[in-house]
Amino acid sequence: MMAEPFTTLTSLPMPLIRNNIDTDQIIPSREMKSTGKTGLADGLFAGWRYDTIGGRNSNPDFVLNNLRYADSQIILGGSNFGCGSSREHAVWALAEYGFRAVIAPSFAPIFVGNCFRNGILPAVIDPAAIATIEKADCAITINLSDQKISLDRQSWFFSIDDEAKAMLLEGLDAIDLSLKMAEDIASWQKADRAKRPWIYLGANQ
Repeated sequence: MMAEPFTTLTSLPMPLIRNNIDTDQIIPSREMKSTGKTGLADGLFAGWRYDTIGGRNSNPDFVLNNLRYADSQIILGGSNFGCGSSREHAVWALAEYGFRAVIAPSFAPIFVGNCFRNGILPAVIDPAAIATIEKADCAITINLSDQKISLDRQSWFFSIDDEAKAMLLEGLDAIDLSLKMAEDIASWQKADRAKRPWIYLGANQ
């Protein structure tokens, strides 16, 4: 399923500077009531966002309920963001809510892969840079082509591998990325079928 291409993004970042935010805190298991990618936004950060477990009364002290950040598409996080279980629902919930990027000093590896497959950029920059952005409390711009985060005249570079970058820039998931090579795959299969017809079911029919 294709996501919206990620090229540049300008947004006021929402500060959630806590280390070791795990996937159960991002989307508690009690909020995962389907296997689909939708219907999860209301459960995002439910344990912090609402004042009672399973309730829906907003906790006014939690940043997601601060109207200043109502339109934020970027999260500023702490170290080891997305640790814990491998549940992809955590990224689905972030995406459905409207977040397109998380900036943190480090991420759990499985969470990173889930982000790339669902149109979210996990960008690593050092804690000092994150502290500068948090203190400024104003819009920043992420330019994926240049791999740069900008705030006024300051900028910070982040690393990303070529395949993940292509997926985000073109709005592709892993299947879409493979299908870009459909002609090459078909050509290889045709040649292989000629060399090894016995491994193809029905090849001699």
